[in-house]
Amino acid sequence: MSTPPFQLPGRTALITGGASGIGEQTARVFRDAGAHVIICDIDGARAEALAAELGDAETRVCDITNEDQVRAMFAGIPKLDILVNNAGIGHVGTVADTELADFQRLFRVNVEGMFLVTKHAIPHLLASHGSIVNIGSVAGLIGIRKRFGYCATKGAVVAMTKQIAVEYPTQLRVNCICPGTVDTPFVEGYLEKYHKHEKEKVRAEINARQPIGRLGNPREIAYLALYLSSEEAGFVTGSVATIDGGWTAA
Repeated sequence: MSTPPFQLPGRTALITGGASGIGEQTARVFRDAGAHVIICDIDGARAEALAAELGDAETRVCDITNEDQVRAMFAGIPKLDILVNNAGIGHVGTVADTELADFQRLFRVNVEGMFLVTKHAIPHLLASHGSIVNIGSVAGLIGIRKRFGYCATKGAVVAMTKQIAVEYPTQLRVNCICPGTVDTPFVEGYLEKYHKHEKEKVRAEINARQPIGRLGNPREIAYLALYLSSEEAGFVTGSVATIDGGWTAA
């Protein structure tokens, strides 16, 4: 009897921002594929609740922008096969109306945080001949109105992915997923902040703007992360995969 594809038995996977949205669904999908999941998040209560539900999972409360916390987290992890860099924040603004503090915070979380986690994960991943999946965005590939700072950070994520792939071509694999608009708490936060009194109207408009006619589902992104982390993707490294309902093709 042949083994089902896209399985992760005996693998340990750490997912940043793993308690909600794309991170939560990735934790669920990886656990279903047989991985031991480490849910890294700043929301300890939510992470613990998810870990308890999943079973073979544990949590790490960590601010990825704090190197001392990141270093301590990896000091307590004996083995790591897969890293999913999912944690990130968004921002709405043009170059003219983006405040320096907001721009710096975006880079602190989306770029420096990913750097710190990856830096301290590398020794573990080299030892396991492991895999990294960075969650980028189509905003790192094309210009999007009123997303100046966000586009800048996600462009950096794409560049970091490619550089690491070149630096460690045989020692590990690293790839980047660039989603379009996905139905997550990220989107809900945007609607609450900017369109509180017309949420359903704007939600319908956002769905209609997608060439495929709807928002993405976090689980769809998670299954792409599963493929990229599996043995079946052994020839895939340095790749940037769009999953955007046709946005970048339009």
